Amino acid sequence: MIRIVMADDHAIVRKGFRALIEDEPGFCIVAECDGADGARDAAVTSRPDVLVLDLSLPGGGMALISEMHQRQPEMLILVLSMHDSEPWISEAFSRGAIGYVSKGAAHRELPDALRAVASGQRYLSSDLGQRCQPTGLELLTERERDVFLRLAQGQTPKQIALEHGISDKTVYQHRKAVRAKLQMRNDLDLHRLALELGVLR
Repeated sequence: MIRIVMADDHAIVRKGFRALIEDEPGFCIVAECDGADGARDAAVTSRPDVLVLDLSLPGGGMALISEMHQRQPEMLILVLSMHDSEPWISEAFSRGAIGYVSKGAAHRELPDALRAVASGQRYLSSDLGQRCQPTGLELLTERERDVFLRLAQGQTPKQIALEHGISDKTVYQHRKAVRAKLQMRNDLDLHRLALELGVLR
């Protein structure tokens, strides 16, 4: 039995998808939530196999992916969203989601997506395949991603080096790698990319 927590801020959407899932064998919805706080609490207390998450949750669905992926890496995250284009798709995967289904395709594919995700397989709904182009963020190491975000915020390499207790030279090497992987010429380009991807914190 695949245990599911469903997080969506629209009750009618949750009701429709509950009916769809419960018509299929092998699924059990253990909790429903309408916000990030509720989803966090339900995930911790219910320990589901899969968290089905809407990115537009009050409190921030995208940020919740990162948090829950770190806190409960054994719990698999399936995004179910009205956002059916980049940069939403790649960013969700880079933060730790294993599946992404558009709400337009959910009535056809949600059960299959849940089965795939529960077995550890990456899933992207069929209507999104042509729209999902890599942004480059998935190529960055954890440290490079941190340097990217700090540079995008306007921090200097010297400030970043002091915060991390590493040499300026190391930060410059990370910056060079980040620019190369993201195909950006300078820090202003990094700032613009971060704004476009919605990852500035």
